[in-house]
Amino acid sequence: MADDDNAQPRIWVPETVSRPLLLAARRLRREMTEAERVLWEHLRAGRLGGWRFRRQHPVDRFVLDFYCPAARLAVELDGAQHHTPDGRARDTERDDWLRRRHGIRMLRFDNAKLLRQPDAVLDRIRQALDPR
Repeated sequence: MADDDNAQPRIWVPETVSRPLLLAARRLRREMTEAERVLWEHLRAGRLGGWRFRRQHPVDRFVLDFYCPAARLAVELDGAQHHTPDGRARDTERDDWLRRRHGIRMLRFDNAKLLRQPDAVLDRIRQALDPR
C-alpha cells in the first residue's frame, strides 16, 4: 500500500438498484440502437486506451448509455427526442443531478454525428478521459 500501511483496501459495493430500473437496463442492452452498437465496439473490453466502460448502466434513477466508473464519465448518444426544448431541459436537469449527486461528468453526442464521424467522437472521449 502507498503511504499508509494501515489503510484498508477499498472494496467496491454496488448500490441497490430498483428492480424496474434493472430490468429496463437489461432490456436496453438487448435493444441497442445502431449508434450504440457502433460506439460499444470501440469502448468494450478496454479498447479505448484501457478504460473500462459499462453499457446501459443504472445509476440512481437513470440508465446511462455508457459509463466509465474509474473516470466517473458517462457518454450519452442522443436521438431526435433530445433535440426538442423539453428534451434539452430534461437532459440538462439529469446531467446536473448526476454531477451534483454522484460526481459524474457527462458527454453527449448526436447519433448521426457518431455514425458520420466516429473518430471525432472517440477523440473527444479520449480527451475527457485524459487525466492531465
